[in-house]
Amino acid sequence: MIRITHQREKCIGCNLCVEVAKNRWRMSRKDGKSTLVGGVDKKGFFSVLVGDDEWKENKYAADHCPVKIIKMEQV
Repeated sequence: MIRITHQREKCIGCNLCVEVAKNRWRMSRKDGKSTLVGGVDKKGFFSVLVGDDEWKENKYAADHCPVKIIKMEQV
C-alpha cells in the first residue's frame, strides 16, 4: 500500500498531477487547485491509501510538482 499526502492550500494549480495520474487527481472548479481523489483532510493535509499499482504515475507527479506538496510513502 502507498500513502499519498497533499498539502492542498499551497497548490498553484499547474495541473501536472492531473495530467499524469487522471484517476487520482482532479482540478477544482471553485479555486483552480488540484484535489486528491479520496483524500481525507487532517489539518490542511489530505491523504489517501492506494494500491501499489498507482506508484509510478503518482511518484512522477510528486517528483515533478513545482511546489513539492505531494509526498508518497510505502506503508
